[in-house]
Amino acid sequence: MTWKLDYFVHDTACIDDGVRIGKSTKIWHYSHVLGGSRVGERCSVGQNVMIGPDVSVGNGCKIQNNVSLYKGVTLEDDVFCGPSCVFTNVLTPRAFVERKDEFRPTLVKKGATIGANATIICGHVLGEYCMVAAGAVVTKDVEPFALVAGVPARRIGWVSHDGEVLGPDLICKRSGRRYRETPEGLVPAN
Repeated sequence: MTWKLDYFVHDTACIDDGVRIGKSTKIWHYSHVLGGSRVGERCSVGQNVMIGPDVSVGNGCKIQNNVSLYKGVTLEDDVFCGPSCVFTNVLTPRAFVERKDEFRPTLVKKGATIGANATIICGHVLGEYCMVAAGAVVTKDVEPFALVAGVPARRIGWVSHDGEVLGPDLICKRSGRRYRETPEGLVPAN
C-alpha cells in the first residue's frame, strides 16, 4: 500500500501520466486511471475500476468494484456508483465497426446514486440526487430526485436529498426537508 502525496493508491493499481487525483482519495486493488482523467478529493475508487481516458470524477464520489467509466462520462460531486454498474459510450456497437467518433456524453449530476448492476445508456443526464435502482436500464434522462427502476427504467417515486423514499407528503423522514412537485419535477420547498 502506498500513500502518494496526499492520496492513496494501492500497489496493484495503475495511474497513467497526465492524471490528477485529489486530496484524501483512495484508489484500491487492480484499478486503472487512464491519461487525461481527473478524480476529485475524498473519493473512494473500489477494486477493478477503470476510469478514462479523459473522464472527470467530482469530489466525494464513491465508485464500487468492477465499474468502468469510459470517455464521455462525467460524474459531478458526491455520486455513488454501485458495484458492477455499467456505462455505455456508443448506442449501436459492433466489434468490426469503428465508432470512436460517435461517443455520446453521459452526465451524472451531484448526489446521484446508481445501484448495483444498473446500466446507463450513453447520451443521457441523471439529475441531481436521483436514484437508479439495482439492475435498472436507463434509456432516457432521469429527473432530479427521481427514483427509477426496471427495464427500461421508469420513475416509480421520489427520493430526498438524503436518499429516503418520499411518501405522498413529500417530507423526508430523516431530515424533515420538504419538497414540492413542479412541471419540471421535484424541487426543495424551501
